[in-house]
Amino acid sequence: MSREMHLGLFLIGTGSHISGWRMPGAVDSFEDLSAMLSIARQAERSLFDLIFVGDNLNADPGAHPSYCSRLEPLTMLSAIAMATSHIGLGATSSTTYGDPWSLARVFSSLDHISNGRAAWNSVTTANPQAAANFGKVHPDHARRYEMAAEFIAVVKKLWDAWQPGAAPKDRSTGLYFDPSKIAAIDHDGDFFKVKGPLNITRSPQGRPVILQAGGSDAGQELAAEHADVVFTVTQDKSEAQAFYRNLKGRLEKFGRRPQDMVILPGVMPVVGRTHDEAHAKLAALQGFVDEKTALGMLSERFNRDMSGYDLDGPVPDLGENQAYHAFASAMLGKARRENMSLRDLYNLVAAARGHWVLCGSAEFVADTLEDWFRSQAADGFNVMPPWFMDGFTDFTELVVPLLQERGLFRTAYPAGTLRNTLGISA
Repeated sequence: MSREMHLGLFLIGTGSHISGWRMPGAVDSFEDLSAMLSIARQAERSLFDLIFVGDNLNADPGAHPSYCSRLEPLTMLSAIAMATSHIGLGATSSTTYGDPWSLARVFSSLDHISNGRAAWNSVTTANPQAAANFGKVHPDHARRYEMAAEFIAVVKKLWDAWQPGAAPKDRSTGLYFDPSKIAAIDHDGDFFKVKGPLNITRSPQGRPVILQAGGSDAGQELAAEHADVVFTVTQDKSEAQAFYRNLKGRLEKFGRRPQDMVILPGVMPVVGRTHDEAHAKLAALQGFVDEKTALGMLSERFNRDMSGYDLDGPVPDLGENQAYHAFASAMLGKARRENMSLRDLYNLVAAARGHWVLCGSAEFVADTLEDWFRSQAADGFNVMPPWFMDGFTDFTELVVPLLQERGLFRTAYPAGTLRNTLGISA
């Protein structure tokens, strides 16, 4: 079978652009379940692999609207599961501010509810503001990844604690459970002590799909051992190719093959029927951005107050970032390559929070995605519409058909679970 492009939808209810909600007719709330169901159905009609819902554990009115006010992701995806049949359902949940037993249970539940479409985005929670909501001190970057490695290992053990056939439900003998196929995990580690097993049978996928987005060396090593899908932050094809080679090259030492992992760079497509139409849409979006809001997002992403710097001066040396490591690296790399000012950089952050903005005609967007895919900079893309619905419809109605005509993207879902859709094994 030839290599197939994969598409995820990064669902941010008010759009990935910080001011997307201000576009005419745009969805203006991430708490509007009817709107989220409409978006999910549209993504499924367009045969996307999965919907991905990020999360955060604090509320900042100066941040992106959908990160201050939103539905809890697992609750929302359980509702979406009832309105869809094929599309995968991925949600973020923290390894720093959570516990393995509860997390393994809720994602196994979602996998049962959706008939095998659940995916867990494992994050270490970059934003230190979250710590105050849990009465904790925010661990440093290295410590968070040590915790994450053990956390994920425990979750996988819990998912495997119920073997296939552990609940025969034999009416003739009265045997409901087979105790020989259900085992405690008796985990006693540096950070977690979990006896197990879960109080739910093995899920349709065996293990729900694991998503991961760490761009640091520690993040890549964690992904190489555990992740099925990796989301990346990139601004440059050559950097994306180097990341792709590096990460896939790490898999062998964990007994894995390159095809066992799907790498999806984030991209915010601004699409028009012509180049000028697309750029007019982007100009309208950027016209809504005010300096205070953009600088607030820049301060959050770099984990420091950026208001004292000269906006029209060069981007300062900001040192190591203990929060959004991948975002900081991608943005600072682009700033150095293109000799950007701080004002240029905050415009980039306001547009897509540090992700790649791809603006142009449908043909140009399709050509660019095809080029990245064929040159092994990506296995597909995590699509981040600037606003809903029209910003997403532009992509699904203008770009997806071109990808299908070129034989790059599916024309029907395969049978089975999300793992079948992604072409990866358990």
